[in-house]
This record gives sequence, C-alpha cells and structure tokens, in this order.
Amino acid sequence: MSRYRLRPTLVQEASLLEHCGHARFVWNLAIEQHSWWTPWRGPAPSFAEQCRQLTQARAAFKWLRAGSNTVQQQALKDFAPAMANFYAGTHRRPSWRKAGVHEGFRIVGQRGNAWDLRLVSRRVGQVRVPKVGWVRFRCSRPVPPEVKSFRVTRDRAGRRHVAFAAIPDPIPAPGNGQAVGVDRGVTVSAALSTGELLHAPTLTSAEADRLRRLQRRLARAKRGSHRRARVKAAIARLKARESDRRKDWLEKTSTTLARGFDVIAVEELNVRGTCGHCAPGNRESQAVFRCVACGHQANADVNAACNIRDTAVGRTVAARGGRVLTRPANREPQPDLLSI
Repeated sequence: MSRYRLRPTLVQEASLLEHCGHARFVWNLAIEQHSWWTPWRGPAPSFAEQCRQLTQARAAFKWLRAGSNTVQQQALKDFAPAMANFYAGTHRRPSWRKAGVHEGFRIVGQRGNAWDLRLVSRRVGQVRVPKVGWVRFRCSRPVPPEVKSFRVTRDRAGRRHVAFAAIPDPIPAPGNGQAVGVDRGVTVSAALSTGELLHAPTLTSAEADRLRRLQRRLARAKRGSHRRARVKAAIARLKARESDRRKDWLEKTSTTLARGFDVIAVEELNVRGTCGHCAPGNRESQAVFRCVACGHQANADVNAACNIRDTAVGRTVAARGGRVLTRPANREPQPDLLSI
C-alpha cells in the first residue's frame, strides 16, 4: 500500500467529506440491518438485495443521489466480505463507523473508467475521483503501475491521504543462514537476540510539555465550543506527528531486519502471561535476568529474544531437562544455546 498526501482545494475538500459521509452512512445502515437479524425474522439482506435498496434510497433522497454511486456501492462491496470473514472466524464483527474518526472511502475498478491517474510534474500528481475531479497529491515516490484501486482517508489532524493498493516487491533474503529473535516490550520497544535494544521514537520533551498544556486546556474548555475544537485539532496534530515517527521507525526497522537475517522470530505477545516464569527469583528487576539454577545473567529482554530465536530454529530445550517443547513457553536459558 503506497500512501501519498492529498492536496485538495476547499471545494474538493467539501466534496470528499460528502463522499466519506455517504460511505459511512451506507456502511452503518448495512450493520444495522444485520444487527436486526434473528433466526425467526429471516436472513439479513444479501449484497444484491442491498444494492437494490440503495438504488431505491438514491431515488427517494436527493442528498444521497447527489453523491457518487461508485463510492456508495463500494461500501456495500466492502461490507459483504467483512461479514463473510466474521462468520469464517478470521476477523472480528464489523463495527460502526463514527464521524470524525472513520473518514474515508474506496474506489475499485479499471484505471481510465471509474478513476484515473496522471503526473503533473516530478513531485506533483493528480488522481481523478468520481464527482470530485482531478485532485492533486504529493508524488513523494513513483506510483506502482499495477494499481487497480485506491482509498482516500482523512485523519483526526485533518490531513488527507490517498493510498494506492499494490503488492510491493518482496525483499530478498540475504542468504547468510542467520536467525534473530525479537522480544517486544513496553520499556524497550524491541530487544534482539543479538543484544540490540531498539526504542521507538516519541515526542520530544518540549512537545510532551505542550501536549500536557493542551490537555489541561481541553479539560477546561466547554463542550461544543470553537475553542475546544481548536484545542482538539492541535492535540490531534501532535499525536499524528508522534504516530508518523513511530510508523517510519517501524518500516525502517522491519526492512533492516529483513535484509540482515534469513529467519526472524517474533513472539506471540500474551499480555496476561507476561508475569509468569519458571522461578520468581530469576527476574531480579524489569531489566535484569539471573538464573537461580545456573547463575547465568543477562538483560531480561535480550534473554527473552534468545529464547524466541531458539524456539523458531527448533533448538529449544525445556527448563530443568524436560522434554522438548513444540510451542513457545517460559523456560530457563540454556548456556550452550546462549553462546551461539
């Protein structure tokens, strides 16, 4: 998914916001229909039936007819597989979409019919959105040629983005046969079995102080006032800045790991089970691990990353000479494995 910053005009911004509202209305209406379904009331309407109902609604309501039929029908097309995935047990049940939080819509179809794309200059491109026209976006990198759909979103900071759906080329493995374990945590964002401790970036001290001041102002502001809306927008911009830094760090870190190791083992994080271990005396503190059986001492996060790595490559031995485990579990370190 390649995402770019949209630069719409004020008129285009209003039209895009209407598209988001129409897509959200159709989605929530489909959820309401399925929530009303019970075994004695009969089955919920199918996708074909919902499309016929949408046609009738567009004929009855002028404000809905003024929107794009492509955007509204695509919301129904996205809802159908979402419910299918829920019944298959692979995803959660589709939830309600809220204004100001879930602002977006999707366009799917062959390029040139429902939508199109062109470059204005080396750094500026344009995408044609139904009933909006050509909307400019910042072409920070080349757009994949095999794009067949895109999504327009608006975050809480008021920024518009367009994301073109395309499968990126896989990163080739280095072929060095090396494996690495990654232990995720709170104090340390990620610890590698190589001994590296990775910390995700956050707000600077000055930005954190400003965020606290804004939050105090928000608590004093009257609900529904323009002052409260301005403060909320300022807080959203700071939060978006922090989120962008974390996403950038995550992309660069994952790419670095993929280029440096053939096997990357990541724990299946179990928050409820993070306090359990074989011997309570092993964990002297949050950062220090000292085995009461063999005396081995290491950083607790790095020790966990080594265990994750050994589990992935099939060299895990249970604590105190037990049977070989076939799934991750809490265990004491093995000196011969930790020396690898």
